[in-house]
Amino acid sequence: MKKGYKRLLIFQIFFSILLILSSFVSSILGKYRFVIILLVFTLLFKILFGYEKDKYRYKKDIILDTLIFLLIFFFLWYLSGIIFTFSKINSYFTISGIFNFLLPIIIIVTLKELLRYMMIRKAEGSKTLIITTIIVFILFDVFTSEYLVPFSSNYDVFLFLALGLLPAISTNIALSYVTYKVGYKPVLLYSFVTQIYSYIIPIVPNPNEYIISVVQLILPTIYAYRVGNFLKKDRRSIPTQDVAKRRLGSLIFPGLIIAFLVYITSGYFHYYAVAIASGSMTPEIKKGDVVIIEKIDNTKNLQLGQIIAYEYDDILIVHRLVNKLEVNGEDYFYTKGDANEIEDGYPITEDMIVGVVNVKVPYIGLPTVILNEL
Repeated sequence: MKKGYKRLLIFQIFFSILLILSSFVSSILGKYRFVIILLVFTLLFKILFGYEKDKYRYKKDIILDTLIFLLIFFFLWYLSGIIFTFSKINSYFTISGIFNFLLPIIIIVTLKELLRYMMIRKAEGSKTLIITTIIVFILFDVFTSEYLVPFSSNYDVFLFLALGLLPAISTNIALSYVTYKVGYKPVLLYSFVTQIYSYIIPIVPNPNEYIISVVQLILPTIYAYRVGNFLKKDRRSIPTQDVAKRRLGSLIFPGLIIAFLVYITSGYFHYYAVAIASGSMTPEIKKGDVVIIEKIDNTKNLQLGQIIAYEYDDILIVHRLVNKLEVNGEDYFYTKGDANEIEDGYPITEDMIVGVVNVKVPYIGLPTVILNEL
């Protein structure tokens, strides 16, 4: 092994050991301890090994293609929210949120991809050093993962494997490959978008852990395959940037459609759509129908016979209002499913009511119901 290779391997081992040790030490700096570690080692690497500029030939084409890939992914990802529902994310655009979450993640992503690039460039094609580079960043992702907790149950082990270790392996193999082929800038774009979007966009899809683990496992693999396939093509057949930009523009219309679908299904706006998962309102509303709920702030105007939507035990129920009573100045509402023989066995208070149902669309919610029952 060349002398320079040995120095790089020693550097990687030292970096990994310090990273592991720091993960077991409590620190008031929180995520900033990893910022400091990355900053120190990035500067130290530059001093010891130097820095080679990113001069890859097809870098701009890959950056544009990465942007198109990410837009397609997010179109599909938010479209899936119609099936899996959405969750609301707390705003991080506060002084505390910016300094404790957004800023550390931005710095970590930037320094990590710069350090990955410098290590891979210094490896000079050595398979051994490229593999050790991948291992170093797998360790980094694992020891900075929120799923690295004391394994007190089988579920903790599952979360660590499915949402911590396996995505770290898949992501770092894929991103190291792309870095080796075209430099750090496309990878930096990919990492920024995939890691920071949930801190910026207030509404995100809410699938279960199994779906999330599958997405995190295969997404970087598809991205690396796409980049590799691009580079294997006959250069004369690769679309120019003008063609790629037109493709980017063609995504605007489907993007607007998906934005509208997210708007009416997310539950965070005045109107939203819900697929009915039971037959309790047959024949008026059948299983698989989609109803449009209009949110209301004042329940005083609710009339007997109206179909209302309310939350009970964190479940959204759509039933008909059959009675209401006022006791000590507080209103209580009673509902019944049209197909049920008796009323619902509990009173509904004003804070439980979400809105009223005036519109239904037959059967288009069947795919949602079927997938949620799997």
